[in-house]
Amino acid sequence: MKLLLALAFAAAALAVPAHASAAPRVLAIHFTSDVNPVTADWVNSELDHAQSNGYSAAVIVLDTPGGLEDSMRKIVQKELSLKIPVLVYVAPAGARAASAGVWISQAADLLAMAPETNIGSSTPIQGNGANIGSDLRRKEINDAAASLRGLAKSHGRNEAWADAAVRKASNLTAAEALRKNVIDVIAPTLPALLNKVDGRVTVPRHFTLDTKDATIVNSSPGFFTRFLAGLAGLGFELFHPGVVIPGAFGAICMVCALFGLSILPVAWGGLALVLLGAALLVADLHVTSHGALTLSGLVAMALGFIVLFHNAPAPYHVSSELVVTATVIIGTIWAFAISKALAIRHAPAAVGPEQIVGLEGIARDDGYVLVQGELWRAHSRDHLAPGERVKVDALDGLTLDVHRIDA
Repeated sequence: MKLLLALAFAAAALAVPAHASAAPRVLAIHFTSDVNPVTADWVNSELDHAQSNGYSAAVIVLDTPGGLEDSMRKIVQKELSLKIPVLVYVAPAGARAASAGVWISQAADLLAMAPETNIGSSTPIQGNGANIGSDLRRKEINDAAASLRGLAKSHGRNEAWADAAVRKASNLTAAEALRKNVIDVIAPTLPALLNKVDGRVTVPRHFTLDTKDATIVNSSPGFFTRFLAGLAGLGFELFHPGVVIPGAFGAICMVCALFGLSILPVAWGGLALVLLGAALLVADLHVTSHGALTLSGLVAMALGFIVLFHNAPAPYHVSSELVVTATVIIGTIWAFAISKALAIRHAPAAVGPEQIVGLEGIARDDGYVLVQGELWRAHSRDHLAPGERVKVDALDGLTLDVHRIDA
């Protein structure tokens, strides 16, 4: 009897952990910005994080006016290649998935919207908001329409509306989108959505969604990602010739813009900022900037240290406190060094008989001699020819008494 009770307790103990470990986890990626290289890099890194850390699904909680085509395509490619289901949820109420956001939405394994949201207006335009030229416009429109139709068709959605979204800038409310089979479901909240779609099989990748009562882990862009996203757009406008601050700050913005525009990868962008910061510190020794170059150099180095390991996997994360502390220490040491160098540079020359009497020099034309790299008016009882060696006997005001040294 005791043996049976022990076995029953053991079975119950084993059953509890097995049941508890079955709770799914979902990563909610809150994308509430325009689509650009910085935000695309962040979204893709979060999708990779969801896949590599055993999440049941990744949800892009989307509210975007659109953005750059190249950045949008990188996100779409990542969605289509991920080995876990990707859901797009246009939320909260009042949010939109416009322009490039429509492609990101249609690439999702499951597309949902909150009430009082809208989707559409996907006609390509230039970066300044103007229409594309007629010949190029036809190519862009046809390419965009085919791309969006393909995404909609492969996911079992309305490809005719996808074509109209590009050619006619069609835009739908959530209710209209559901009725026209543009989206898959409407849900008021993310937990309600996850419970509603649990068990659904996606098209075309045939994922069976395991999302009921899922633990939701929220992810939003950090300060540095938001800072770079804004700085990338400002970098080229701020970079113009200037004396000290405009030039130094423009150089920092240029490197950040190159990183933001994906011309420089993260590690090289960080290294460039660190080297730029060091160059500005050295330049402040030779340029009168009243500390402006030193300040700019410290800012560049701090950004560089952070960018070097931006989005790196654990445990390679940068400590902001360490970066700030190191920057303050470097700045303090450099300020002390510069102050000492300036004090020596501006100190009056100490010239007296005890410093110059007994030194040797070279005779020059017109009654001058060169002593320790300086020209002095000289008086001598000897007739001096240029190039002859002399020795200082005395200092009389600013005139040296010298005599020729026999060879």
